[in-house]
Amino acid sequence: MEQTIMDTAKLAGPGTEAIIRAERIEKYYAQPSENRIQVIAPTDLSIVSGEIVALLGPSGSGKSTMLRMLSGLSRPSAGKVYWHGKPIGDAEINVSIVFQSFALFPWLTVLENVEAPLKARGVPPEERRVCSMKMLDTVGLDGFEAAYPKELSGGMRQRVGFARALVVEPEVLFMDEPFSALDVLTAENLRSELLELWANKTMPTKSVFLVTHNIEEAVLLADRIIVLGRNPGYIRTDFRVQLAQPRDRKAEAFTQLVDYIYKVLTRPDVSLEEAPEAVRSPWTRGQRKTKYKMLPHARPGGIAGLLETLIDKGGRDDIYRLADDLALEIDDLLPIVDAAQLLGFLTIEEGDATITTQGTEFANSEILRQKEVFREAVLEHVLLIRQIERTLEAKSDHTVNEDYFLDMLDDQFSEEESQRQMETVIAWGRHAELFDFDGNRRRFVLPDALEEEEEGDDD
Repeated sequence: MEQTIMDTAKLAGPGTEAIIRAERIEKYYAQPSENRIQVIAPTDLSIVSGEIVALLGPSGSGKSTMLRMLSGLSRPSAGKVYWHGKPIGDAEINVSIVFQSFALFPWLTVLENVEAPLKARGVPPEERRVCSMKMLDTVGLDGFEAAYPKELSGGMRQRVGFARALVVEPEVLFMDEPFSALDVLTAENLRSELLELWANKTMPTKSVFLVTHNIEEAVLLADRIIVLGRNPGYIRTDFRVQLAQPRDRKAEAFTQLVDYIYKVLTRPDVSLEEAPEAVRSPWTRGQRKTKYKMLPHARPGGIAGLLETLIDKGGRDDIYRLADDLALEIDDLLPIVDAAQLLGFLTIEEGDATITTQGTEFANSEILRQKEVFREAVLEHVLLIRQIERTLEAKSDHTVNEDYFLDMLDDQFSEEESQRQMETVIAWGRHAELFDFDGNRRRFVLPDALEEEEEGDDD
């Protein structure tokens, strides 16, 4: 099978300028306390001419937030976005956006809806009519110019959305899950038509940026795929697809790539080097492996509660049903699910969570045995906790400053996320009784050493 992934650093070729370039952009929201909610971690990303880029990610990973920052709709909290080398706020950008909802003006005809962005730009009536009629013909809506949106099917209304976005001849077309509100057959037809317009260069646009939650859709359409992780959003992998168009869903190369992306999306423990050999590129083999896994921010008690609920349901249940039964929003449950999966307490397959033997033992045990099972799991699966435990054992005073390990995390995460990761490590390590933490001096210490120190203070 041919190679399907290659280094995105080589996508543009030598000397090719990025249309949009983001440098260390991040998004966060301040809180009344000193803390803040971080949605996107510092991220670098470029969009170049001649490619369809698909952005995938789990719910809550910040896909739409990323689109809004790259398109200029929203300003990053930090970092810069450049349009042809100029700060996007100072440049005359030429982009359009197709939304999930059709977002048409119901009181305007089809033609008037398509003319609207040209009218806003001050294009004379006759010129905007000619351009709009041509675009309606391109998307297969010739003869419907006098109809109103309520008279059209969902697929036709979305065609109007495409025509309105393309009539201004955008250099970059952004699409935020444009097919998700349509039935399966209509969505499939529109995807095929989009590819035909792109392949025939009928679309007056140089690049397409597609946000989607549909893995097959991404592999069908995209020249390049970016997969986000969450809490906060960050790029887990970014690669180019070299399968020839049109692509066959039943081909081995296609299904292997879909399976790999699914694993990256649903398993935080998957190494990027675990791509199937048939689709792995020299870039994937040779890249620097992420040293520390992103730990979901979940407490041991929450993990135990989830596993106990699964046992009551026979050991397996749909994640969305679990959220309903526990009266949780799905985005509140997912970090707990991710944590249980990372520790080997459950597995996820096609949206169903299945408890493992280790997870059953953890949930059913008395507190002392439960701590032992948790200790074994974190030492096996969490590198940083393993490093802290071994460092404390090796030190003569069995203590070490928190900053020593924060410096390691800062190479991989933002300052804010490094601190959040450390909070999770402390909570998990304490529950496992591997170490304690002196909050006043910000030092890790072995439990026995802390007791001896407290006894010495009493004397």
